[in-house]
Amino acid sequence: MLTRLSDINRLFNAMDFFRNRLDSLYSDADWAPGLRWSVEDRFPKTNLYEDGDLFEIRAELPGIGKEDLNVKIQGNYLEISGTKKSASPEKYAIHRTERDITSFTRSFTLPADVDSEKVKATLENGILSLTLPKSEAAKPKQITIA
Repeated sequence: MLTRLSDINRLFNAMDFFRNRLDSLYSDADWAPGLRWSVEDRFPKTNLYEDGDLFEIRAELPGIGKEDLNVKIQGNYLEISGTKKSASPEKYAIHRTERDITSFTRSFTLPADVDSEKVKATLENGILSLTLPKSEAAKPKQITIA
């Protein structure tokens, strides 16, 4: 008996609906702060791309200035860290705070070593873009057979 793909898709959609309902049930409960039924989100959210001789990482960092960021690279290990700040206006009483004031660290092991001298980093509209050229030793070489 073959199961149709649409049946499997419908099953996963029902599971997602149930998980979202449980999340919304507990999200405003004072007796269960932080209780979630889903995998916790990682901050910052990132995408990693590879284009032959280089990697590119794009990380979402809304509201974070370049002075609050620190990027380190060694071999194939990359670390992005910083401080996420939220300033409340003076003389105001705070009734709800959802934008955390926190420090964060996100680290990655890249598929190959990177030439740290040629790394380029830009922060524009809350998106950190890192261009990470592969080291010469990590680039594929064509070997001719004699």
